[in-house]
Amino acid sequence: METNWAMDHLQTIRTLMERSAVYRRALAPVMALNGALGIAGAIAGWLLKIATPRAFILYWAAIAALALAGSFLLVRRQALKDFEPFWSPPARRVTQAMLPPLVAGGILSAVLYAHLSPSPDEFGVGYVLGMLWLPLAWVVLYGCAFHAGGFFMPRGMKIFGWIFILCGCGLFALGVPVQASRLTCAHGIMGVFFGAFHLAYSAYLFVTEKRGNET
Repeated sequence: METNWAMDHLQTIRTLMERSAVYRRALAPVMALNGALGIAGAIAGWLLKIATPRAFILYWAAIAALALAGSFLLVRRQALKDFEPFWSPPARRVTQAMLPPLVAGGILSAVLYAHLSPSPDEFGVGYVLGMLWLPLAWVVLYGCAFHAGGFFMPRGMKIFGWIFILCGCGLFALGVPVQASRLTCAHGIMGVFFGAFHLAYSAYLFVTEKRGNET
């Protein structure tokens, strides 16, 4: 039994290594889509003045669901294009690795949403938790998910995850200036991390993939 499990595990790792180029091609448009949604969501949230924690959580949960659905369609299209099964053993490995931090972020958001006041004081604890600390918690947990998935994907994913983790923790330590607009900071954090960072990583993947094809 243990020998069979070890052989299956090694075969999965070998398959992931052999298909690293395929996964890079699939990951680049996914990052571009998520980046575009992140920036558009941040701008729209700021313009619409989504400035209460409950509305903020629901708004970004909807954007996350849209990004997840779009990513699913892009990855599925790439799998069909390469004549590969979508829910393959490597795909299951990556999903299982990334799922715990993402689920933790969802549970944390739901619990906080349930305990927040519908219209909290702008300078109260609930406002700070929902509009500032929660987005940074999302950033750190998202980085943990990418770092975990990076053990089965190209090395850049682990570096990308570390950037999220270190930057998110750094902002936790620095805090937000008192004179800063909470609305701007909250949507700004989401736009920078889930928008600009994704677009930057997408550009990196496109450039390195192009170079690899030229050599």
